[in-house]
Amino acid sequence: MITGASSGLGRGMALEIAARGGHLGLLARREDLLKEIVEETRNVKAVFATADVRDAKAVREAADRFRKELGPIDILIANAGIGTADHAASLTPEHAANVIGINVLGAINSVAAVLPEMVERKHGRLVAISSLAAYRGLAKSAAYCASKAALSAYFESLRIDLRHTGVGVTTIHPGFIKTALTAGREAKMPYLMELDDGVRKIVSAIEKEKKTYAFPWQLATIVRAGMLMPTSMYDWIAERNSFRE
Repeated sequence: MITGASSGLGRGMALEIAARGGHLGLLARREDLLKEIVEETRNVKAVFATADVRDAKAVREAADRFRKELGPIDILIANAGIGTADHAASLTPEHAANVIGINVLGAINSVAAVLPEMVERKHGRLVAISSLAAYRGLAKSAAYCASKAALSAYFESLRIDLRHTGVGVTTIHPGFIKTALTAGREAKMPYLMELDDGVRKIVSAIEKEKKTYAFPWQLATIVRAGMLMPTSMYDWIAERNSFRE
């Protein structure tokens, strides 16, 4: 089951998983794009449902449909997310609520739709598509960074709670990947990856049942080094490196 499956990473993961023989439950808001993916994945079973991940009831109904038509859900990939550029002075509560509603509450709703059945079967994997932006705050990215930090912490807590239940948890922290979220930016994005390369790395990490996976390693190393920097040094560097323009 993949949320945010209609485009970008979601679509890429759907096609890659289908190529590896996995059946698909696809959830997003754009029915026309979901239909296109189903047409492209005729070698496996693929079922789609349209829903807003902020609607817990609709997400649960979608998961029930997938279970009915495809069988038990083995893996949830909580991928639905948005990211925009907003300077702190212009960031509105409404916009922040929208970002957090989709990126965090949407993932929570998705987990709730599959986890009880996974625990009952003592089998399954929950996957969060977070971001390297979860580690420290970035310029013009307050809502986005907050949402990804919350998502990573939420899934880490799940991983601890679900030890010895047969349900595993994987948190993915990608860097910059060529999708609609990064398109049109004038700022140079370090180690920007092609979509297909990023998708293969993510799916391979899921297959290997990694607990966490951050990539590309060069950028992940830089970001982790930033966590050790004195605050004044980090602020000076981060202020001069906005990737949102």
